[in-house]
Amino acid sequence: MLIQEAQREMRATFLGGFAGQGVSGLIWLLSAALSTWVSPPAGIWTLVALGFFTFPLTQLALRAMGRRPSLSRENALNGLAMQVAFTLPLNLPLVAAATLYRQEWFYPAFMVALGTHYLPFAFLYGMPHFAVLAALLIGGGVLIGLYGLGPFALGGWLTGLVLLAFAFVGLAAARRENRAV
Repeated sequence: MLIQEAQREMRATFLGGFAGQGVSGLIWLLSAALSTWVSPPAGIWTLVALGFFTFPLTQLALRAMGRRPSLSRENALNGLAMQVAFTLPLNLPLVAAATLYRQEWFYPAFMVALGTHYLPFAFLYGMPHFAVLAALLIGGGVLIGLYGLGPFALGGWLTGLVLLAFAFVGLAAARRENRAV
């Protein structure tokens, strides 16, 4: 299978990232809401705990939409996709260290970690908008962290909204491609 074919299957299977980013965006918004109206620790633990279930929830969402929830065995990008999936959990100790030093850095640090996680998606999916998403998350996390902008959950709210917006960008691109084929 050629790289372009593998990327096409990635876009078709995961709807341009729609389901995963949609699930992730909703988790971030729930976390931000709990941080805002309950307590910062409630939001922190929600994002960390539910974050581990992003991929299974994505597969569940794809099944609920009547879609196949995984790539074919022949897809040359399976191994890379698995490695990329582990980049975010492997960065959580860094997020934890930042949060233990200064609790207000939780969302900004997580934004940077999530942005670095999304950067290779530009190649995996063959969709450059993932590089834009990565830049927004990394840049936003750095700005909020360095300048202490806004309330504690600002990064959570922004990330949730950006993820949902990009979920629909990916869905529109995947649908356009399917119509063209």
